[in-house]
Amino acid sequence: MSVRPAIIRQSLDAMRKQASGVEKPLLEASALSTAKHRVAFRHQGKLLEPIAGQFLMDFSERERVVTSTSVPSSESSPRESEVTAWFARGIALEEDPNTQPDAIAAYHQVLEIQPTHAAAHINLGTLYYNRQDFSLAERHYRQAIEADPRYSLAYFDLGNVLDETGRVQEAIQTYKTALQLAPTYADAHYNLALAYEKTREPRKALKHWQAYVKLDTSGPWSVHARSQIKRILQADGLKLVHSRPRQI
Repeated sequence: MSVRPAIIRQSLDAMRKQASGVEKPLLEASALSTAKHRVAFRHQGKLLEPIAGQFLMDFSERERVVTSTSVPSSESSPRESEVTAWFARGIALEEDPNTQPDAIAAYHQVLEIQPTHAAAHINLGTLYYNRQDFSLAERHYRQAIEADPRYSLAYFDLGNVLDETGRVQEAIQTYKTALQLAPTYADAHYNLALAYEKTREPRKALKHWQAYVKLDTSGPWSVHARSQIKRILQADGLKLVHSRPRQI
């Protein structure tokens, strides 16, 4: 899932306080999401989650849920700086429904300058998805994947569109690709389990419910996942009892 714009803004403010001398985190440090739907910044060789004030284990390319957009250096071209400015404007405008059309316009400005900007495609896709314009959402998610084939979030979001539009088997394959790229992507485990429930494959769903509760031990969705685990195990137990031959 995308990190909420409000969390992004909080992260930017916190990063300015946590990292001495960093005034423009989007320009001076590369950003990526964490498993808790927050933003971490890679700066001076370290990975910092500024809201919690914690340094994180840096798995770099091995599990990349959110792509890091290129960070302009002091020698960046004016066009690169323009891309960063439009992208930051889009993020700032997303939170308020009244300004979302302006956010869409800002992301389109990014893509006019840099058509392969994967994060702009993702954010546009999400805005269109929330408007139930699934066709446009799918188009941008697929373009994000084309721009960055290791962008796990893009596969996850595409899976949501496929599921929403009744293509559950395709959604399953797409969620599986997201997990191949990021095995600890909790939301992908959750949605894949739901998809397997829809296709009446509870044992396959069980594996992903169990993976989810290991990654999210106390959240509200964890409660639902645990109830699903209990239900599937109880149903399997009953099947085993009924399948045993009677002793004469």
